[in-house]
Amino acid sequence: MAIVSFHDLEDQLGLEGVPGHEVMLDQKVQAAQGHIERLLGFKIEDHFGGEDQDPVPEPLREAVLQLAAWWFEQREAGIIGHSVATPPHGLAELVAEYREWTF
Repeated sequence: MAIVSFHDLEDQLGLEGVPGHEVMLDQKVQAAQGHIERLLGFKIEDHFGGEDQDPVPEPLREAVLQLAAWWFEQREAGIIGHSVATPPHGLAELVAEYREWTF
């Protein structure tokens, strides 16, 4: 289950009230959360937000929103004649403090 909704992403992007983006926004949220979970090394719902668990930390929600918004705005696979954008600044820092480190 996603820790943010497509409505949250809609607000993040300033698209509230603009019809036709619901499916794509939901796909971006699902993909971003999956990516964040791979960076973390665990599924967020296994650690947060359930019964007898701490709520989902806001930095993880923000990481999902930032990445989903970035992917929505950077939908082209390749852009010629322009500089290449990297994922949102600070995304790694938002995730790192919750990551399960193994050595």
